[in-house]
Amino acid sequence: MTKLVDLKTRFNKEIAPELKKTLNLKNVMAVPKITKVTLNVGLGTYLKTHNKDYSNVVENLTKISGQKPVLTKAKKAISNFKTRKDEIIGIKVTLRGNRMYDFLNKLINITFPRVRDFRGISPKAFDGKGNYAVGFKEHMVFPEISPDDVMKIHGLEICISTTATTNEQGFELLKAFGFPFKTSK
Repeated sequence: MTKLVDLKTRFNKEIAPELKKTLNLKNVMAVPKITKVTLNVGLGTYLKTHNKDYSNVVENLTKISGQKPVLTKAKKAISNFKTRKDEIIGIKVTLRGNRMYDFLNKLINITFPRVRDFRGISPKAFDGKGNYAVGFKEHMVFPEISPDDVMKIHGLEICISTTATTNEQGFELLKAFGFPFKTSK
């Protein structure tokens, strides 16, 4: 619990004033902040191989996030994707506040180092407005998931939403938090 407070406190006391200088902002309230973290699992091929039983994925996402996930449904039928309207196609969790900071701390310090052949995350995965997305091919890199209990491996996507207005501001914000970006050679 102390690391949770440390990351939030560190942002308010160290990161925000430093970003104010780095980004040449006049007011500390103009410094970009992380607003939410969204975890998403698409169930496309998983449903076909497991007879529409996605309870294992829900359980895994609950363990990873510490919060009950929400089922996402198809808004309309698309024949090429073989989906019908209101069919369950994914599972997502949105983290805010203390759970968000706790998850970010775990992501930066524990999960990224556990990824096989990890050389850093790409600085090109910003969306143009300062938000960042990263995907994992295996959900087993998270410390809450025991490899002995895994029936089938599935991937997940993590989207970090910020108040930054440009990719450069978003990059500086995440770099200040300690995200391990690849260094260009």
